[in-house]
Amino acid sequence: MTSQLTYPDWIAVDWGTSNLRVWAMTSDGEVLARNGSEHGMSDLAPDEFEVTLLSHIAPWLGRDTTPVIACGMVGSRQGWAEAPYRAVPTTPLGQSHAAPCKDSRIAMHILPGLKQERSADVMRGEETQIAGYLADAPDFDGILCLPGTHTKWAHISAGEVVSFQTFMTGELFDLLGRDSVLRHSIGEGSALDQEAFAGAIADTISRPEAVATQLFKIRAVDLLHGADPAVSRARLSGVLMGLELAAARPYWLGQPVALIGTPALNTLYKKALMAQGVEPSVHDADATTLRGLTAAYNELTC
Repeated sequence: MTSQLTYPDWIAVDWGTSNLRVWAMTSDGEVLARNGSEHGMSDLAPDEFEVTLLSHIAPWLGRDTTPVIACGMVGSRQGWAEAPYRAVPTTPLGQSHAAPCKDSRIAMHILPGLKQERSADVMRGEETQIAGYLADAPDFDGILCLPGTHTKWAHISAGEVVSFQTFMTGELFDLLGRDSVLRHSIGEGSALDQEAFAGAIADTISRPEAVATQLFKIRAVDLLHGADPAVSRARLSGVLMGLELAAARPYWLGQPVALIGTPALNTLYKKALMAQGVEPSVHDADATTLRGLTAAYNELTC
């Protein structure tokens, strides 16, 4: 945690399933200090949220009440307090929900997620990144792809989220790589063979019905001929990515696409999309999250 010289005007919080990130902010969006940990929503009981947050931000608090603007799974049914979903089509940011606080030094405001009724889907946290992106590009009309454990593809038009679709690609990669027979072939690490990655994407897009057998071939090739773990890992990643791109084709085909994610995931998705003739713009998830939380703070105080 960086040193604190002055008290912040407000505190930004991104609280997901696995991680907590907090920033001390000025009213004009300057970051004074930051902190974080792996104390995500999944590790906490309802009565532990406030204590956990205070342990991360206590040095930033004075005698007055400091507004806290939070997004993510902290607003789920299992979180600090439920912030009900808002139905699309709608603007990404909605009215925040006040959460009860025992400590008078903070006033907690949780942003609601989005839901899609017709083709059932939900998001929490990504709507704030979308709001942050649109704060810089209010006239954007196209597709935002937000890579992650559960990747979101969102159609944006006239400042609204029109529709969206979620893919469990990241979680499937983790489950198959950790708990399936493929764990013996992919090993540990993050290196991917780029040629194998691109080839697996192309094969899967052309024959998505063969995914189950293509996955086992990763193990079979390793057993019969030996394979570099980086190649096996790339094949697994490429098969799953190809399956996602095949299903998401109505979103990215013929549309401007912007990626909002971590540098590593942005790089993977950009390579996959460029192989399909799409050249997306790339944007950092942390930066768009902060811009979205700042926009929510401005709406709260205006």
